[in-house]
Amino acid sequence: MASALSNNGRFVRRDDTAELLRAILRSGDRIILEGNNQKQARFLAATLAGLNVSDVSNLHLLSSSIVLDEHIALFDKGLANKLDFAFAGPQAAALARLVGERKAHIGAIHTYLELYARYFTDLRPDVALLAGEAADRDGNIFLGANTEETPLLCEATHAGKGIVIMQVERVVDRLPRVDIPGDRLEFIVEARERPHVEALFTRDPARITPAQVLMGMMIIKGIYAHYAVQSLNHGIGYATAAIELLLPTFAADLGLNGKICSHWILNPHPTMIPAIENGFVKSVCAFGSEPGMDAYMAGRSDVFFTSHDGILMSNRLVAQVAGHYAVDCFTGATLQIDADGNSSTATRGRIAGFGGAPNLGANPNGRRHRSSAWNAAGNEIRAAAGPEKDNHLERGHKLTIQVTPTVSEKKGIPVFVDELDGIALYREGLLDAPAVMLPAEDITHIVTEIGIAFLLRCRDIDERRAAIRAVAGDTPVGRRARSHETRELQSRGVVQYPADIGIDPADAVCERLAARNMADLVAQSGGLYQPPPEFL
Repeated sequence: MASALSNNGRFVRRDDTAELLRAILRSGDRIILEGNNQKQARFLAATLAGLNVSDVSNLHLLSSSIVLDEHIALFDKGLANKLDFAFAGPQAAALARLVGERKAHIGAIHTYLELYARYFTDLRPDVALLAGEAADRDGNIFLGANTEETPLLCEATHAGKGIVIMQVERVVDRLPRVDIPGDRLEFIVEARERPHVEALFTRDPARITPAQVLMGMMIIKGIYAHYAVQSLNHGIGYATAAIELLLPTFAADLGLNGKICSHWILNPHPTMIPAIENGFVKSVCAFGSEPGMDAYMAGRSDVFFTSHDGILMSNRLVAQVAGHYAVDCFTGATLQIDADGNSSTATRGRIAGFGGAPNLGANPNGRRHRSSAWNAAGNEIRAAAGPEKDNHLERGHKLTIQVTPTVSEKKGIPVFVDELDGIALYREGLLDAPAVMLPAEDITHIVTEIGIAFLLRCRDIDERRAAIRAVAGDTPVGRRARSHETRELQSRGVVQYPADIGIDPADAVCERLAARNMADLVAQSGGLYQPPPEFL
């Protein structure tokens, strides 16, 4: 290994990285391969995937996000055989194939906080392959806007007596700031390439459909306005992008500016630009950055958490904690919902993982501060439970909204099913646990193009099932809806259709959106937003 090192003993030549990995890795090692939502250590991933099984095998891959083709190649080549992860959206189909072929054994589909916590307990990493932007001559690291969870990954490995290898684009004399001190890592590879950053949360407004506009209008007027939601998180998807682009138009017309959606725990979605520029948004705490948003965030340091030079200070651990404890509402999409209201993003053809949803969408029993939305949700739950179940604690409750078409617009398959594929896969021995992203008891609302099911207003499981049937449309679940049950639930506000909240579906047109295409987002950013090439 000595030939791979430069004369100061820690900087490794790019061309010698494979030699370094062969010398350090042992078959069966637990390795962190970054692997964040946005930032990927692509050079190190490609170098690792280029090894042979005679070099190393049976690696246990720890990665919060499975994004790159190289991540999949590790299992196809037999270099790795076990995986603990949180999210795999871009590689959901490939991961499902690996599981079906039994090339990848999934230890667990985690939430981010759960996976990070296990790095300090029973999943202590032996080696971490991480990514930064630059190093100085002393080995200090600058991570850039995509800091994400890299400091935590470094600390877990270093403090656990593992080996940390960091790829950087360049070595410089002086860094903009020090994100990781040099004494926390062992080796630095000057890869001469930037870490890959996935445009995971970027959505082109031109691809938003009228059905998504309708669902967005119902959420704004029927939920956000009703509960006075001020702090929230949005997941990935076109339906939530539609909500963001309806704030400066539809929500403003309702007089809601300053009354809803002020504080966000959110990646810097480009579709937030019009709401920011129209004064809806007071603050955004980011999990990570997003390609093309750096200059805009520097220009709006009043909204984004940045260092003094305007560079985003993202922190996935902090944002996950804030999203769990400090927001009133989580709104996200899903792939399947069963008749009881359990939700999953693991299907026979796609294992997308859960990401932060199980934390962001969970009601935090440890929360003690109050807000209007929190109190209102708790009041509705107690009213539904009845006085005999009231323990007089007057606890609030987080709003957890699953927004989805009844039938996938892209693939034409029902979202509402009698049994989640994630449960069937467990029963067949392909997963170690039932793959439920959000259990029914955590979900307060389901929104489809049909209407809103206010599950927190349901008095029992039978009412919950009936409310879900009432908004499930032409699916195996929705076809069992009974008109007399639906009318009774509608009369009590447990089920609300667009007309019940004063919305005409004919008004749900894409012309309502504050931006119709990527060029509109650039213009409203004052030219600061630079869309990734694939969106031009």
